[in-house]
Amino acid sequence: SMDGKGRWMDNVFIERLWWSVKYQDVYLKAYGSIAEARNGLREYFEFYNRRRHQSLDRRTPDDVYWNTLPPREVAA
Repeated sequence: SMDGKGRWMDNVFIERLWWSVKYQDVYLKAYGSIAEARNGLREYFEFYNRRRHQSLDRRTPDDVYWNTLPPREVAA
């Protein structure tokens, strides 16, 4: 959304993701039902999050996310 100064930057990443979803999956497969679309999109997002991305220095989104979380304290 563009509800504050600098907020447009937040939207850039989401817009790029949806472009990828549409052009690399939805438009190519033309799903015939909601159930088919759900399953296909689930598979696409699993693929997307596990493939290496040039913009992430050839790391996967899963790797970047899980390795940048703050460490959790373990109860004794």
